[in-house]
Amino acid sequence: MEIKIEKTTSPKAKPTDESKLGFGHIFTDHMFVMNYDEGKGWNNPRIIPYGDFPISPAAMCLHYGQEIFEGLKAYRIADGSIQLFRPQENFKRLNNSAKRMVIPEVDEDFMLYALKKLVKMEADWVPHSAGTSLYIRPFIFATDPYVGVKPADHYLLMIILSPSGAYYSTGLNPVKIYVENQYVRAVRGGTGFAKTAANYAISLAGQAEAHEQDYEQVLWLDGVERKYVEEVGSMNIFFVIDGEVITPELTGSVLPGITRKSALEVCKSKGYKVSERRISIQEIADAYDNGKLDEVFGTGTAAVISPVGHLKWGDKVMTINNNEIGPVSQMLYDTMTGIQWGTIPDDFGWIEKID
Repeated sequence: MEIKIEKTTSPKAKPTDESKLGFGHIFTDHMFVMNYDEGKGWNNPRIIPYGDFPISPAAMCLHYGQEIFEGLKAYRIADGSIQLFRPQENFKRLNNSAKRMVIPEVDEDFMLYALKKLVKMEADWVPHSAGTSLYIRPFIFATDPYVGVKPADHYLLMIILSPSGAYYSTGLNPVKIYVENQYVRAVRGGTGFAKTAANYAISLAGQAEAHEQDYEQVLWLDGVERKYVEEVGSMNIFFVIDGEVITPELTGSVLPGITRKSALEVCKSKGYKVSERRISIQEIADAYDNGKLDEVFGTGTAAVISPVGHLKWGDKVMTINNNEIGPVSQMLYDTMTGIQWGTIPDDFGWIEKID
């Protein structure tokens, strides 16, 4: 399909102080849009000026939550060129989410082509400072003006771009994580593995409770036995116990993170013992009491690696590695950001250049 382009006649002023970008609140001049219509398929791909979009008050996405999204980044490297980190994995996961939410799948190769075209057009928005990037948000939502529960016949796919700094204002400093005992995020057979809006809305009550206790994030337990660790609200979770790198296995209620997958591959390449398995919060507490809980860290597109300095489960507060980043966390951060920003070789074949 040919992508039509309509350039803005009112370009916005670009940020002059990249130390104050924040995360996800500044948007570029243009966005990618494509329609889906039953009987016609995906059609009318276009790049148009960024702006508000009219939608019916009866649009099905507003009433029944048929929506999915992705998140990835573009990086400016030392020679001024721009590159993406494993974008094919994002579009593959978008289609996995689409299957679960009964949304028509997209052509992954075409989406990569469209994304590259959009990022190239917005190249001047990709920040230059260390630690900054262009955050990329593809998403699909149902637009039928119909108050009824069924898969929609019409959808919009959009990609918007946001020049961003660090996800956490504290940067790579360890965060405080609160183990949620009251609420449940997901169960097997549900939508936990899909990147859909409802999963994040469900997590807000636990997140609010954590903030009340001065903790940044929530660690969710399984929704059946309420004892096995699953994931953090915006990250997958890893534990280093007695030298072994452990992360919860993918059983259908945990998001298959691309940074998670990359971290596992890096650890294996470095010779670490790596396990994907069920791990209970009691096992974590026992390891801590026995002096074997070496590190805890989260992985995700936004933060990349986020070391955990405190873990609170009930009345028990565990201080991890003296509230300092550990060697595995630091190695993963240095390796993955090094590949993303082009300061070390990409031995894994993960980088996709914007030509």
